[in-house]
Amino acid sequence: MHLTQQDQKLDIVLRNQGATDSTFEISDGSNDPEKNVITEPRADSLEEGLDPRPDGNLIYSINDRPPWYLCILLGFQHYILAFGGILAIPLILAEPLCIKENNAAKSQLISTIFFVSGLCTLLQTTFGTRLPILQGGTFTFITPTLAILALPKWRCPDMSATAQPNTTDSAATPLVDSDEVWKVRIREIQGAILVASMLQLVLGLSGLVGLVLRFIGPLAIAPTINLIGLSLFIQAGQKSGAHWGIAALTVCLILLFSQYLSKVNLPLIAYKDKKWKVFQYPLFKLFSALFGMCGAWLVCFLLTYFNALPSSPNEYGYMARTDINLNAVKSAAWFYVPYPGQWGLPTVSVSSVLGMMAGVLASTMESIGDYYACARLSGAPPPPTHAINRGIAVEGVGCILAALWGSGNGTTSYSQNIAALGITRVGSRLVLQTAGLLMIILGLFGKFSAVFITIPDPVIGGMFLIMFGMVAAVGISNLQYVDLNSSRNLLILGFSTFSGLVLPTWFHSNPGMINTGIKELDQLIMILFTTHMFIGGFFGFVLDNTIPGTEEERGIKSWRKVDVRSKIHMTDLSCYNLPFCTNFIQRFKLLHYLPFLPSLESQELGTHL
Repeated sequence: MHLTQQDQKLDIVLRNQGATDSTFEISDGSNDPEKNVITEPRADSLEEGLDPRPDGNLIYSINDRPPWYLCILLGFQHYILAFGGILAIPLILAEPLCIKENNAAKSQLISTIFFVSGLCTLLQTTFGTRLPILQGGTFTFITPTLAILALPKWRCPDMSATAQPNTTDSAATPLVDSDEVWKVRIREIQGAILVASMLQLVLGLSGLVGLVLRFIGPLAIAPTINLIGLSLFIQAGQKSGAHWGIAALTVCLILLFSQYLSKVNLPLIAYKDKKWKVFQYPLFKLFSALFGMCGAWLVCFLLTYFNALPSSPNEYGYMARTDINLNAVKSAAWFYVPYPGQWGLPTVSVSSVLGMMAGVLASTMESIGDYYACARLSGAPPPPTHAINRGIAVEGVGCILAALWGSGNGTTSYSQNIAALGITRVGSRLVLQTAGLLMIILGLFGKFSAVFITIPDPVIGGMFLIMFGMVAAVGISNLQYVDLNSSRNLLILGFSTFSGLVLPTWFHSNPGMINTGIKELDQLIMILFTTHMFIGGFFGFVLDNTIPGTEEERGIKSWRKVDVRSKIHMTDLSCYNLPFCTNFIQRFKLLHYLPFLPSLESQELGTHL
């Protein structure tokens, strides 16, 4: 029986799932179609491992449309990969937002952030860069958010204390409506993200992204991203400290699955062409974080079931119990629809907006690098300027939507999902659009979101230890382009990183030292100088652009170098054109001068490629 072309592609997908990296190749030496022989990696990076031949590596490229059932399977896999990063954000913000004990509010925040992430993924893949790239919550917004909520004005009140009738500070007075205590805080964060994201929108629509990039190099990016991870060590320590044994178990399980067992593929069975086939699948590598977290969660459940953990809240290890927040699942609504303004109208203050802009700029720079990597792994040519501008503009729109819905965060591109394109060898845009739909649908089920609240604190802390360490390491990885034998570069890197740790710590310890006589200016100084990544990025940017140094020494030349080894791609530049309106844009030449729309040159190039 001869297979159709669609069935042949599906068969190849099932048999090639054993490749645990895009740099792995299937050996042609085996004549058995039901067995995979995996050879060693050919290159050191995902981008270098992409075979330039149109039929060499990808099963489905960016414009291909896999069967609906395969779209759902691969789309859910992308959802799982982004799950840990997205879930971590509302859990981090729970305490500073004063909802540590408010399970209903946490459940609603989790539903909202997943819903908005799915919505923004659809916007980015359809109207943005149109690359198969997932949008989710960003850690770059957490640091300025924590700085804002650390102001005396927004510190959580002691709900057990009695209200003082002569006090004038409403934020310090227990309110009759306990929900208003946290809603007034999240409205402040909403307003800061809403206005600060306008900067990202302007950068994209005006084409200023290319101008800004000329002055930003690895020595500005490295301390910025590095300090995002390093500044969150307090949150990781607090969660892990609830039971260091469970936190260590979580870390060990994630390391076991992601590193030690990463090349171990498990045999799975599939029914195809009226017979059962066995194929190898890298379950441990794909779902290492999920398996590690669920394994530790199961251990906590067993310890709770056999009453091996303390039952008193005052005893050490009580927070490792799994029955503490069971009422969150029982009380959560089966169906919850997030909507704009659900917490009330956002409030805006200048100091909060300026502090949040540091997160917007860091997120913008991070996303541009993701666009190039995603294009290479999806069979598309390097993204043209208009696609990058439009992608950044749509990310700005996504952050504005996140602010309106009140997720407590913005959105950005997810690098781990870009790597999944190489693992699955499926770079189809439709798969990521399916993932966006799944995130929206699952975000509507309130009890599904509430289940995550029952995860014990030490399990979350162990996940934080791995995750935040990886964020810091991503920042350090930018130094691979820099000459680290240069005393100039070492001075800039060391001073900017160390200052990003010292200054915020000092300002937190001495909040009363800033007294200019203008309350708004005091708040602005406090937010900016307690935002680790702003301090590190600011000093890195200024010193790198003022201290003399060659482009090779600064790493600018190699950092901006585009891999042009291969001029053969699975598609042409037309994959970046907007849907439904290409003919309209071609008809009016004035539209070609807008920096976020295809120009005449790019359209002609895409036609002749």
